[in-house]
This record gives sequence, structure tokens and C-alpha cells, in this order.
Amino acid sequence: VQLQASGGGLVQAGGSLTLSCAASGRTFTNWIMGWFRQAPGKEREFVARLTWNLGTTTYADLAKGRFTISRDKAKNTVYLQMNSLKPEDTAVYYCATRSSAARDYHYWGQGTQVTVSS
Repeated sequence: VQLQASGGGLVQAGGSLTLSCAASGRTFTNWIMGWFRQAPGKEREFVARLTWNLGTTTYADLAKGRFTISRDKAKNTVYLQMNSLKPEDTAVYYCATRSSAARDYHYWGQGTQVTVSS
């Protein structure tokens, strides 16, 4: 399984970015796709996840109302649309995937840097 994250960059506070995660190497039926982030000096934290089949979504409090996770089955790609960005959203964002039966995420992408200037 390979996950290729992209779409990060520099944006002003209040702006928007959409991250993409292209997945390959298997079919993802019954798998979970997630986004995480890690800011400098901080622990990695959960942002959002989505069930591949039904598209059911779950968000961390930090993301509710501002971020939207979605997927394009035909492209095997998961997106994270981020609106109303704040300087505290600055982090490396990672996509990851696991089977629905697993507790831990099996596979991780390489991360994409998001920097929000004030």
C-alpha cells in the first residue's frame, strides 16, 4: 500500500487549502482513511477519518466546522478541505489507512507541510 499526500503550502490566516491523498496497492473496501497532523514539538494528533465504503466521517474537535474529509472512489483519493485556517493549524499533515477491524493505522503517507501565517 502506498499513500501519497499533497496539497500543502503557505496560506494566510482565514484562507483555505485542500490536501489530497492518493492511495494505491490494494482495494480499500472496509478500510478507514484518516488524516493526522503533527506540529513542531507536539505529539501527532488525529484530525479526521472516513470509512471508504459508506463515506461516514468523524472529526476531531479541532476540525469540526472548518475541515471536511471526502473521497473519490474512482481516483482512490481522499481529500481534506480546510477552511478558516489559523496559525495553530500549522503542521505536517499525514494521511493514513487501516482496515476497519484494526485499532492502529497500518500505512502512512509521507506528510505534507501546511503553514498558516498570521
